[in-house]
Amino acid sequence: MKVYNWIKHQIQHKMHHLSLKHLKTVLKKHGWALLIIIIGWEIIEDVVFPSIFWFMGKNIDPSFFALIPASFIICLHWLAVPFLWGLWIKISGSKEKIDEHICSHDCQTKEYEHE
Repeated sequence: MKVYNWIKHQIQHKMHHLSLKHLKTVLKKHGWALLIIIIGWEIIEDVVFPSIFWFMGKNIDPSFFALIPASFIICLHWLAVPFLWGLWIKISGSKEKIDEHICSHDCQTKEYEHE
């Protein structure tokens, strides 16, 4: 049952980042650049990674098919979004900083650990 709850929590967390309310807040605070980075990364996690694993499972080794569901559950935006944001800031020359809670798992993970 713990695995089911963890998977359910991960999917809910992923959906929270794509909720209209959260996206509007990000747009107001940080503008289009961060909004595009967040949405783009979620597309990479949910479309590109499974496609790569499917291709690798078909052409290299069938064990890669097992990674397709994992790419929907495992969330890497806590690492990728700040990295891409920092890269954007460096390229654009802006001095804006990202709020830690936008990409942090701390608030969500601490909540889950008590279950």
